[in-house]
Amino acid sequence: MGLRPGIWLMRWEARPPGDRLVGLLLRPAPRSWQVLCLAVLLGSCVSTSLRENWGSDNAFVVKAAQTLLEGGSPYEDKRFLYLPSAVLMAVPEALVPRGVLRWVLPVGMSGLLGIGWLAALRLFSVPLRSRLAVAGPAVLALLYKPWANLVLIGNWTAVSAAALPLALLLAHRRSWGWAGLVVGLAIACKPMLVPVGLLFLLARQWRGLAAAVLVPLGMSLAGALLMPSPSLFFTRTLPFLLQGQDAYALPWDASPIAVLPRLGVPQPLAVLVAFAGAAAGLWAAWARWRRTEEDADQGELRLVETACMVMLAAFLVSRPSFDHYLLVVLPLLLASAVRPGSAPRSPWFWLALTPQLALVPWPAELAHKRRAFKDCATLCGLAFVLARRALRSGRVILKPVTTAGSPPRTEPECAATPAASASRTAF
Repeated sequence: MGLRPGIWLMRWEARPPGDRLVGLLLRPAPRSWQVLCLAVLLGSCVSTSLRENWGSDNAFVVKAAQTLLEGGSPYEDKRFLYLPSAVLMAVPEALVPRGVLRWVLPVGMSGLLGIGWLAALRLFSVPLRSRLAVAGPAVLALLYKPWANLVLIGNWTAVSAAALPLALLLAHRRSWGWAGLVVGLAIACKPMLVPVGLLFLLARQWRGLAAAVLVPLGMSLAGALLMPSPSLFFTRTLPFLLQGQDAYALPWDASPIAVLPRLGVPQPLAVLVAFAGAAAGLWAAWARWRRTEEDADQGELRLVETACMVMLAAFLVSRPSFDHYLLVVLPLLLASAVRPGSAPRSPWFWLALTPQLALVPWPAELAHKRRAFKDCATLCGLAFVLARRALRSGRVILKPVTTAGSPPRTEPECAATPAASASRTAF
């Protein structure tokens, strides 16, 4: 029997605003939405392919693979900062003609980001034909500047953005070994997900942890055996990376270690602040993992918030830490909005993302090479919002207790099914 309009309106208004919005987003997307969002993504890829500076970051990896094929050492180029395993994975890409790669690379980057988005949605059981699922990537491509930036430069961060949600989805389904394999392959491409190993430690999933460690280690050893002078990774590349690179990356480095000195803070104090924030983030991740009493969603939110808190803590001290790094955690956090009490239900979450919106005007001095200030504000804001949620005390939910011989409840407000009689009293 249908509800009268007045009763339906009363029930709709009684729902919290967040639940009403989520209810609208979970409805099936019309066909027109699907076509429009697909057109937006394809248009983004085409416009990227037509730009002169496409694939600038991907070029370093391709050059390293070409150097290996020519008999040289990839680490002669100080800009190549990945593990030897990444060289092996870039060999097929180095064999593709540049004209073909110009059109394939933006599509591949968008596809990897889309895989991460779909895996995050499945983790929270969001229908893939819902408005949230269909419109999410298109809205990010239009409004969130790091998305367009990542597709443009072709950075292999996109691999980690796809791997982390997929690994968490497998872990939630009790396939921790496969989750470790996914993380290990992502680390072999780019060692960004190394901090996720802490999640395997907290969960005491040693098989998954072994896979996450041994896969990149084995592939890196194989790559080192195939290249001349692999020791350059330890004598040249690693020291260059630990020093935060040089002035080339500094204007875009969003780490507090790099941003605070540009604002006049002494370097030792900036390092202390960044490491203190990272330590607080790790403590918050540990506290969030221990807190399970409020999870009514079979632990998906616990997995996501712990993993994202670990990654954000690592980004606070990573040198460098770029704006597109946040795409590793952002799809997971956005998908978690379907759960009450999640971080996106807080207005502070959206306030932290405001500096990255493409339609927000900013003074000229914050554009281009000084955008690291905005990126650092977003990074610290997201870390604060998630840590605040992780460290808050769990809410106590009082449940009715039924003693032996209690009469059945007939009051209208007691709609729950009466518990079966116990063999002894509860007190």
